[in-house]
Amino acid sequence: MTALKKATGDVVFKFEPFVLHVLCRELQDAQLLHSVAIDSGFRNSGITVGRGGKITMAVRSTHCLEVPLSHKGRLMVSEEYIEFLVHVANQKMEENI
Repeated sequence: MTALKKATGDVVFKFEPFVLHVLCRELQDAQLLHSVAIDSGFRNSGITVGRGGKITMAVRSTHCLEVPLSHKGRLMVSEEYIEFLVHVANQKMEENI
């Protein structure tokens, strides 16, 4: 809180979700992994095929969080709300695990 109150610019609280990149030999392998990921709740998962034919399956969760806390050095939320955000982010981290 001390550092946040001293900030002169914009401050954003950000939690990034789990991402796992898997290089696959065959498109069928990537499709199978994609189905498993989607069925397991990783709804932002996808398959990418690069120029050289490299097939990458990305397993991504939807547990993201991005909240502005201050603008031009002015704190826009209460300390209680920041504590709440930390609690929510910690819960999301547990879900990632």
